[in-house]
Amino acid sequence: MRNNVRSFNGYSIVSCGTLRGELNYLKETGFLDADKILFTAPGLHENQHELEKQLVKQLNNAKKYSQKIIVVYGERCYLDPNDPNRNVDRLIQEIGDGISRIKARTCFDMLADEEEREKISEGRRIYWLTPGWIRYWKIIFKNWDIGMANETFPANDAAIVLDAIGDFDEICEKTPEKVLEFSDWMKLQIEPYKVSLDRFKNLLLQQLEILD
Repeated sequence: MRNNVRSFNGYSIVSCGTLRGELNYLKETGFLDADKILFTAPGLHENQHELEKQLVKQLNNAKKYSQKIIVVYGERCYLDPNDPNRNVDRLIQEIGDGISRIKARTCFDMLADEEEREKISEGRRIYWLTPGWIRYWKIIFKNWDIGMANETFPANDAAIVLDAIGDFDEICEKTPEKVLEFSDWMKLQIEPYKVSLDRFKNLLLQQLEILD
């Protein structure tokens, strides 16, 4: 325990790469002192077979560093195409004991819960993003054609990036064309919204109680 703050020593983290920025920030600022933080490629929910392959690989890698593993994936991120009863939690259970997933539905739900997102949206239909989606959108949507994009995104009024670490501003400053290109492709305006990391921190801390 560090200054009455729970330590993650003895734990490893396995996360989707879309949250690399947030987790690295928590590590750099001293909140997250996990033994190891491992990432899968960002946005693999679009490729379920590859998601399973990489998640299993990284969970097994994490077991080399720690007996307890926290999985940073949402409950909606994985569903076995061949078995609708085999979801991300079933997949994790198959790897062994001492592994627990943070209790959230999606990556953006980890940063702002449904009630907060309802307030942020102000009644609009929103396509929610984290900064990682901006950085890696060409990887995440690499198998989408323009038809799929036109069917999906224009059903919303805007896209909002839940930014807890100022990452969106950095992207806009260094590579503004990346934001403009993504916005044009979605045919949606992209709006940043500043949130705190309090919810994400609490979700991680809850796992210490579950795994202890």
